[in-house]
Amino acid sequence: MSITMQTGPNAAPPATASLAARLFTLCYGAIAYLIFFGTFLYAVGFVSRFIVPKTVDSGAASSPMTALLVNLVLMSIFAVQHSGMARQGFKKLFARFASPAIERSTYVLLASLTLILLFWLWQPMPAVVWHIENPVVAGVVTAGGFLGWLIVLYSTFLISHFELFGLTQVVTHFAGRAAEPMKFKTPGLYRLIRHPIYLGFIIAFWCTPTMTLGHLLFAAVTTAYIFVGIYLEERDLVSVFGDQYRRYREKVAMLVPGVF
Repeated sequence: MSITMQTGPNAAPPATASLAARLFTLCYGAIAYLIFFGTFLYAVGFVSRFIVPKTVDSGAASSPMTALLVNLVLMSIFAVQHSGMARQGFKKLFARFASPAIERSTYVLLASLTLILLFWLWQPMPAVVWHIENPVVAGVVTAGGFLGWLIVLYSTFLISHFELFGLTQVVTHFAGRAAEPMKFKTPGLYRLIRHPIYLGFIIAFWCTPTMTLGHLLFAAVTTAYIFVGIYLEERDLVSVFGDQYRRYREKVAMLVPGVF
């Protein structure tokens, strides 16, 4: 998910917007956030096979080829939406037809809906790739997966969780204030690696005591997508912050401190 430092347009203060329009914007952003947060929690259960009714390994199994094609299509839909709407060209186009205050909320909402579609239609591929039988080692690996999810959530709060998911923008719009200019900041984990959110996802996707073929497909494709997302995101960040981001990129590792 492209949810590190954001580079979207700043909304002007809604001086002429009616109270009803501003209230609609606020409610829209709040609903989008709640849908996102529910989807995030479901994603934890989906990947970790914990509590939720449909997981990466549950459901009626189709033929391996059918499952492969369906799952690749579902992940491609998410990738196209997620990367396409994160680009500056889309943001500028969106601002021509709707308030920039809801651009981030719209992005979050559609990303959540494409994930819900993936959860709903995902086809299990139950062949086991590896299985850890030792209960202590299995427990450690499972805990590692949940640690990855905590890293994701913690990292969003380091760089303004509510702005990343659109709430700050709609609240500011409702209050009639101009959005604050974008600032480049590297708090906490961002001093050690440039993309702790992505690192958290990778850990969460791969740390499992039982790796099925379907889970392996999900982990491998999403990891490959993460590296594509990093390339696109850093290109945007360089265009916005210039040499400031180039110096940061030279000094700080991408995902693993001291390695890459």
